[in-house]
Amino acid sequence: MNKTALITGAAGGIGQAICRAFAEDGYNLALHYSSSEKTAEKLCEELSREYNIDAAAFGADFSDEKEVKALAERVKAHFGKIDILVNNAGTAYQTLFQLADEKKIKEVLDINLMSALSLTKEVLPQMINSKWGRIINISSMWGISGASCEVHYSTAKSALIGFTKALAKEVGPSGITVNCVAPGFIDTKMNDNLDEAAVREIIDCTPVSRAGTGEDVAELVSFLAGDKAGFITGQVISVDGGYGV
Repeated sequence: MNKTALITGAAGGIGQAICRAFAEDGYNLALHYSSSEKTAEKLCEELSREYNIDAAAFGADFSDEKEVKALAERVKAHFGKIDILVNNAGTAYQTLFQLADEKKIKEVLDINLMSALSLTKEVLPQMINSKWGRIINISSMWGISGASCEVHYSTAKSALIGFTKALAKEVGPSGITVNCVAPGFIDTKMNDNLDEAAVREIIDCTPVSRAGTGEDVAELVSFLAGDKAGFITGQVISVDGGYGV
């Protein structure tokens, strides 16, 4: 029986690449989306047809804790289980710290951090019962070093790192690994708001002299989800082209 992976934020650039990598590995896929229903549905159809897997899309607003919990129940009702959880959903927020809107701050923390905690809590009982599971959290290079004008985003992504390390110690005896991937500058729509000069500055500071791709991140996530990564847990692995060196 194929393992089932739930990928949040599956309609984004990194999320789509992760879904494709997992489909190639033969996993059944639950694709979470927030507003990009058509993109998620189209990807499901494509992956189901090409890789002969069961792929289904599930919408949920991660700023609402009730919808996070309902998502887990809907996925389990469809697939019967969730073996792998990739907490990839995220939203950016760029502003000076003292000018930040309180409603927007809550949204950033809910989507980038609290949804991961809540969803993980929902899937853990079955993983513990099965004595096997993979939880992979997608943080950011800014979760490691922090970014000016992205204080709240950096805070949420940094908290994901702490969550990863602590939970890895707690659930390791149950055969579950918990790891964190910290992408650098990845060429996705989330970064479309950056002007050409800002992009060039980041690339100039990246030793491999290019922006990353969703596939760069997906290859690592795919490895961490597999049996060959069974002795790796509690780790934060950067996919940043050397930016953080």
